[in-house]
Order: sequence, then C-alpha cells, then structure tokens
Amino acid sequence: MIRLRLDPALFEPRPRTLLTAPGLVVETFRFASGVEALRLAGTRTRLVVLPFRGQQIWRAEVDGRDLTMRSIIPEPVATGGFLESFGAFFLHCGLTAMGAPGPGDSHPLHGEFPAAPMDEAWLEVTEDTEGSLVRLTGRRDYAQVFKAAYRAEPAITLRSGDTVFDVAMTVTNRLASPMPFMYLGHANFRPVDGGRLAYSAHYDAASVRLRSDIPSHITPSPDYARQLAALARDPAGHHRFETGLAYDPEVVFFIDYLAGQDGFAHSLQIHPDGRGDWIAHRPEQCPMAMRWLSRTPDQDCLALAEPATSGVGGFTAEKAARRVPVLQPGASWTAHMRMGHLDAEACVRMEQAIDRIAGRR
Repeated sequence: MIRLRLDPALFEPRPRTLLTAPGLVVETFRFASGVEALRLAGTRTRLVVLPFRGQQIWRAEVDGRDLTMRSIIPEPVATGGFLESFGAFFLHCGLTAMGAPGPGDSHPLHGEFPAAPMDEAWLEVTEDTEGSLVRLTGRRDYAQVFKAAYRAEPAITLRSGDTVFDVAMTVTNRLASPMPFMYLGHANFRPVDGGRLAYSAHYDAASVRLRSDIPSHITPSPDYARQLAALARDPAGHHRFETGLAYDPEVVFFIDYLAGQDGFAHSLQIHPDGRGDWIAHRPEQCPMAMRWLSRTPDQDCLALAEPATSGVGGFTAEKAARRVPVLQPGASWTAHMRMGHLDAEACVRMEQAIDRIAGRR
C-alpha cells in the first residue's frame, strides 16, 4: 500500500500528476479561487474532490456524463457560507448542528462542517485481484468551549473500474462528557428529463411526507402552495421528471426508508435509456432521510437521498423533538454510503431489489 500525506504546497494552478496505478490517475490542481483539488480518475469514473475543504466531492463524472447538479456557482470559493459555494456533488453537513437555523438557533445553514478546513488529508492506494483502489481521507479536530470537541474523519474510496464509489464519515467525541451531534450527507445529482424514481420505501403519504413549512432563506413562487398541496396528497407525483416541470424554489420530502438484508436502503433515478443514478445508505446509522428537489432557471438538483441523524429544522427544534443523538465520552459513530451510476442491466436488478424490499413484488 502507498500512503501519501497531502500538503497544500503540492497544489498549483496547472494540473499535475501526483501518482498513478493500474487504471487510476490522481492529479492535483488549484481552482482560480485558491481552493485545492484532487482529480481521482478511474477508467470510467472521475471525481474532483476538495481534500482541505470538508472533503467535498465537487464533481462526479461517469463515462463523460456529469452527475452533478447544475448551479450558478462554477467553482468552490475560499470564503463564504453554505449558499455562497453551493454547487458540489456531495457535502458532509453538521456536526454540532445541521439544517436551516430556526428560532433560538445561532448555527449557520447546515452547520460548520461543509466547508471546514481539514487539519490533515492523505491518500492511500492499494492493488488486489479486482484492480487498483484509491482512498482519500483526513482529520479535523474541532473544539468549542461549553459545546463540543470532536474528531471528524471523512473518507472517499474509488476502485479503478467502478462506476460507484464509497463515502463515509466517522465522528468521535473528544469530550469527557456526552456530546450531542447532527449529521446529513448531501448528495446532489442532476435530474434527467424523462427520468423516474424508485426507492426502498412505501410510496404513500404516510411514508413519504412533504415538508410544508418554508424556511426563511427561500422565496416561493405564486404557484408554490398549490404544488405543495398536490404533492402532500400524492407524493408519487414527484416520481417522474417531465420536461419543463419546475420545483421552484424547492421541495423536500421526509422518507421512511426500508433496508434490505445487507442493511442498506436504496434510491435510484432511472434515465430514459435505462441507465441510472444511485445512492445507498444504512438507516441504522442515519435513521432519517430527506429528498430535496430544486428545478429553477438557475439551478437543477435532485438530492436523491440525504441520509441523516436528524431532521432539517435546526438544532433547537430537532432537540425538542428528541431527534438529536448523543455520543458518550470517547465513543464514535460512523455513516457509510455508496453512490454513483449504474448501467442498464444493473439498474434493472437494483429496481427489482428495491421493489422486493418495499414489498411491491
């Protein structure tokens, strides 16, 4: 195994090859904003990741197709909050708080971690009978008196020939007392006109619940209330992406996912040509999950599944609802997710598995 500690000095404006392995190339570069980036390139999948900025996955591409949401933010910015740099394929949200701040909250939108500076970042490259594998991981030690002290260790793993990849986050309580924490994995796919959704949950209003309240950071269009009322009655109305159908500014569902025998719940966007975008998570680790849709003239996003420990009402509201977990001193918590793109045959098998989990076949 090769293990390489990353240093910001390695990153220059022009791309440079850092290392190679059979079927894998890792390049360094720096955005015009100054943010450091790694390009992890397998034979079919290319990821642009930000090793020192929350270890965001800025872009995900498979077979030349960009899986990432369309945004007015062309590249990550070195400063600013969540909305000033919102255009990544994946972000870790939390960890002392998460969601939109409500009454009594002082935390930023989705917490302090999405753009958090990492204390360390390193690459690991291995080879086995299935090919080469590259893993980016890192460490951030955070402390705030009277509130929290944690170690966060995110990880991204890509195998050379795969079209899917693994994302994980481990949080360890470094306090000598219990520590509340919140987490959400924000994976932002691009909706496909003519596409449809399949996921391991019951397709009814009891299991797929529309968020009816409107957070303070958005301004609804005149038809927004009518659209929300229709989706509250029949959430299956959002399962197909008709050309020209807008979700302006956003629609959010809370979904009661069901897991298969392996512990994973699944979400799938099936393209008109039979291929699909996929994300899987473990409800035992993230007991809540949201779906966020925004299709406006300025952005196009399908957060197919947002695995989470809590809802998105802000720390105060979630604590009052007893939805904020607590880590005991020295204890750790981990979330595992898999995501990416499925070929047509794999997509058929996945939809069949989803329907079996949900009892539809």
